[in-house]
Amino acid sequence: MGLLDRLSVLLGLKKKEVHVLCLGLDNSGKTTIINKLKPSNAQSQDIVPTIGFSIEKFKSSSLSFTVFDMSGQGRYRNLWEHYYKEGQAIIFVIDSSDRLRMVVAKEELDTLLNHPDIKHRRIPILFFANKMDLRDAVTSVKVSQLLCLENIKDKPWHICASDALKGEGLQEGVDWLQDVHFGNLGWLYFNTTDNFISCC
Repeated sequence: MGLLDRLSVLLGLKKKEVHVLCLGLDNSGKTTIINKLKPSNAQSQDIVPTIGFSIEKFKSSSLSFTVFDMSGQGRYRNLWEHYYKEGQAIIFVIDSSDRLRMVVAKEELDTLLNHPDIKHRRIPILFFANKMDLRDAVTSVKVSQLLCLENIKDKPWHICASDALKGEGLQEGVDWLQDVHFGNLGWLYFNTTDNFISCC
């Protein structure tokens, strides 16, 4: 059973479709993470960088997932905003071993958070501080500090250290998504004023 299948079972919802945006700079590991989220019999052996965007659809017994894998290459990042309205949750992937590009990642995150289609929505954001296995990788806590995630006051967010190639850390992220709010897809809309912050 893939991680998304497990999430659908835990959600306990039927015939619902969840749109997830997967964002982040190029070479951060977005496509690899999405591949690992698929059921094992649908995972690709060879991963190539996304050009433009790709759409992956996964069906399980209770949910239909549509994941928009958006290219992180500079010339394609302007495409992200065209899909913001579609998103009911966001996965934002950061290469935790590349501190030089952390500034660019923060700029793109700030642009995302201030976009009118995102700014006033309590959309949950799951951050993966990916490539934690590399020697130059910084901790998820340090990534959180570099991205100033503590300034996100109006959206629930969570950051996990991950190694997408091995699948490490991905389960923790999926568990968070299912823990935030299950009832009536409450985790997608958030009518509360509480601020949810967590790290792992």
